[in-house]
Amino acid sequence: MSDMQPRHAASSPRAVVFAAPVGVLVTALASLWALASPVQPLEAASLAPPAFAAVMELPAVVIASEPAADPCAAPVVTAALASGDDSAVIAGFGGADAFRAAVVAGAAPCISLSDPAHVWVVVNKARRLSPENYAPASLAGSGLTTTSRSGTARDDVAAALAGLAAAAADAGAGRIGVNNAYRSYGLQVRTYGQHVRDQGEARADTVSARPGHSEHQTGLAADIVACSPNCTDIHSFGGTPQSDWVAQHAWEHGFIVRYEDGHTAMTGYIAEPWHVRYVGKEIAAAYHAGGFHTLEEFFGLPAAPDYVE
Repeated sequence: MSDMQPRHAASSPRAVVFAAPVGVLVTALASLWALASPVQPLEAASLAPPAFAAVMELPAVVIASEPAADPCAAPVVTAALASGDDSAVIAGFGGADAFRAAVVAGAAPCISLSDPAHVWVVVNKARRLSPENYAPASLAGSGLTTTSRSGTARDDVAAALAGLAAAAADAGAGRIGVNNAYRSYGLQVRTYGQHVRDQGEARADTVSARPGHSEHQTGLAADIVACSPNCTDIHSFGGTPQSDWVAQHAWEHGFIVRYEDGHTAMTGYIAEPWHVRYVGKEIAAAYHAGGFHTLEEFFGLPAAPDYVE
């Protein structure tokens, strides 16, 4: 047996006091104070910690939050804007949902919904194109059957139209053609004027845009038709297998049906199931997932049922 004595330092009163939590120490001191008092009897109330215990509480830790970063200051965003790469701009914001949220909140000063060179431009009766005689930098044909002499669109839009029509045909929905896509300011003057002569101004304003207010002038919009086998006019498009397919799948190719039934109070136009508008795959996917029906709602803009000029 060893002649060394066991060490009890860990169980000594001194060690317990210094190792114990602050609350236990306060309670112990309070008990000693109560026992030392010859006046007060030992009651439960007298064992409560004295007032000085509050002084010994640890202060709350406050962590200051950093201000939200400005997406427009991100190098990837500035570089994408400079190069005209709209998909890269949206990615730089963190995706289409974050892009939309920043625009709606007014936290994206570098994004103009009035710039017709970008897929997010909003043109309506309250938002005139600027410049008035704007024309896309380049135009191309989609390769689809065209029923007018206005079958071209922006290069990316023309390619997307071809992809949409091919997907519809592959799905068994039938063949899709183009009635018209890009229309210049001058052509819109003639188009709108013809509607006014045929139907009067009030009716014309519900079916045709006044010059300078047409999405067709951006090169981002197209009126499509069903071709089964011959192509019909735009007014025969609704209710066809092609129309039903487009309503469900246009977003997969970067398009939305711009003027849906039941939303004239917002857009000022009657339902046009044939009028598709290219917004790019990112925005189209967010638009579809969010259950939106107009670009005005998507970007938090006011209704535009009437002209303000």
